[in-house]
Amino acid sequence: MRALMIAATGMSAQQMRVEVISNNLANMNTTGYNARRADFVDLLYQQETRAGTISASDGSVVPAGVQLGLGVRPAAVSMNVAQGSLSQTGGDLDVAIEGRGYLEVTLPSGLPAYTRDGSLNRTGDGLIVTSEGFAVAPGITVPDDARNISINAQGEVFAYFNDRVEPEQLGQFSLVNFSNDRGLEAMGSNMFIETAASGPAILGDPGEDGLGTLRQGYLEDSSVDAVREITDLIEAQRGYELNAKVITAADQMLGATTQIR
Repeated sequence: MRALMIAATGMSAQQMRVEVISNNLANMNTTGYNARRADFVDLLYQQETRAGTISASDGSVVPAGVQLGLGVRPAAVSMNVAQGSLSQTGGDLDVAIEGRGYLEVTLPSGLPAYTRDGSLNRTGDGLIVTSEGFAVAPGITVPDDARNISINAQGEVFAYFNDRVEPEQLGQFSLVNFSNDRGLEAMGSNMFIETAASGPAILGDPGEDGLGTLRQGYLEDSSVDAVREITDLIEAQRGYELNAKVITAADQMLGATTQIR
């Protein structure tokens, strides 16, 4: 009975949906996290009677036909690229990106990765790094005797010293954009890597060519809407239960068939 397999695909789909929702809820307080959504498509159809065929009885055309669906399958887990709200932290190395763009970081392998998590820190040598210790391009180092630092909207980093009136510019953060943000591959630790689907990284200065600007002393919150996620969770749970009832009903129907003498 096809209903058993069809309902099984439905249960599997709802299970994946619950897994995506649970990951969203687990990251509802993760800096710069973008909520994910599971997308599904229907499976192939069995054509019992193809629409448009000619009826053998009187030569008329069949208007609809008989198409039997075989279930559902996952198509993608897409990322919602909407920006989260900004929370004020007051940290001199906390920067939020207002608008499009990613900070570029350098992995231990030397390859680039990209993040919107602007909770930055300094190493013992003064190098500005992410919270995981990866250097942020273009590799800005803050002198030990700097009293404090300032980062403007264009990403320019200035250091202030006790023995000077004018600040010293240490460098400028750049931002990276992609033609398809949803094509980036998440690698954990709030970072992404480039793929063929995302397109090549487009480097630019903050505030130019459609890129966002930087805001010092703020961090971007997660874009997860907890109320919507709970609503989707209840809907997925009900969908799972309904597909399970279909399996129970199909099993009872098969049992009735075997008892026919």
